[in-house]
Amino acid sequence: MRLAQNVVLFARVLRASGIPIGADKTVDAVRAMPLTGLERREDWHATLCALFLTRHEQQAIFDEAFDRFWRDPGLEERMRAALLPKVEGRTPRSEAGGRLAEALAPSRAAPPPRESPPEVTVDTTLTFSASERLRGVDFEKMTSQEWDQARELVARLRLPVEDVRTRRMRAARHGGTVDLLATLRAMGRSGGEVTRIERRERSLRAPPLVILCDISGSMHRYTRMFLHFAHALERSRPRVSTLLFGTRLTNVTRPLRDRDVDEALARVAACVPDWAGGTRIAECLREFNRRWARRLLAQNATVLLVTDGLERDDVGLLAAEMRHLERSAHRVVWLNPLLRYAGFTPVASGIAAMRPHVDAFLPMHNVASLADLAKELS
Repeated sequence: MRLAQNVVLFARVLRASGIPIGADKTVDAVRAMPLTGLERREDWHATLCALFLTRHEQQAIFDEAFDRFWRDPGLEERMRAALLPKVEGRTPRSEAGGRLAEALAPSRAAPPPRESPPEVTVDTTLTFSASERLRGVDFEKMTSQEWDQARELVARLRLPVEDVRTRRMRAARHGGTVDLLATLRAMGRSGGEVTRIERRERSLRAPPLVILCDISGSMHRYTRMFLHFAHALERSRPRVSTLLFGTRLTNVTRPLRDRDVDEALARVAACVPDWAGGTRIAECLREFNRRWARRLLAQNATVLLVTDGLERDDVGLLAAEMRHLERSAHRVVWLNPLLRYAGFTPVASGIAAMRPHVDAFLPMHNVASLADLAKELS
């Protein structure tokens, strides 16, 4: 009975860590554990691994959770009592962080219950929620706690972009075009008699979305938060491509597709050598137009250009590459954190060269501005 309870608790820990485990897998694990043997720890690991895991990237989280959950608490307590002095104070924070630490935290012993305080009724007519206040806080001025809360809000944002008609056709019962080949095939199956006129219509598909994000030193804080938004877009809609540029252009579409956002951003940081460095917008746009535009900007693609526009190189080259980008894309939306200032005017040479070649010029400095972006693209 105690073993079954521990297996259920372990399944809850894995589920809270991001590994999808249903009740059927938990029941199978409870039934299979006595059959596979309880003498060796390796047999436990192999059995639960075979029943609970469905993807290769879940292996690292499973191994760490298994090592921390299936251990002898009495042995650990005796070792600590023998090696460490008894000092009253706060318990040091565990070095292991992330979702696993949060999932294991509820499994610890709960403090003794205390008497509940008397219920107090507060009039909230002229107050507002903390999340509403957080929507207007600048990313640059957020505390660590506000930053974590903003990440959760940004991860829930979506872009309601409507599907567009493509040149490809699909079968439809009430389509406007007669499908001659399908009709002839149906006649062949029915002995040459026309039993039905097959029809077709143009298929609908979500248009591509291309994100060009500046990772220079002046954009460092805003880029980190926008990548959380880009990760949510990668998980919620098809055909999203993300490229980062500073002094060079780097395609981070594949690393950003990881299910866990922390793992995805760690992989992105590992493959970008010029993070929080200088910026060469013109050269990076030139490389994008020559190498990536033809394959990524087809079928009414929308480009999200995230940069402050502070260019130090040739402004004439920057204007020419922006003109090329405008002709290649269906729509170019420029997100600039400098628009957070009420008296902002595009007087810088780089901003003045880029401004005429974009379809929308929007701010990007807080959660509310990202929500407005969803309305702009809808």
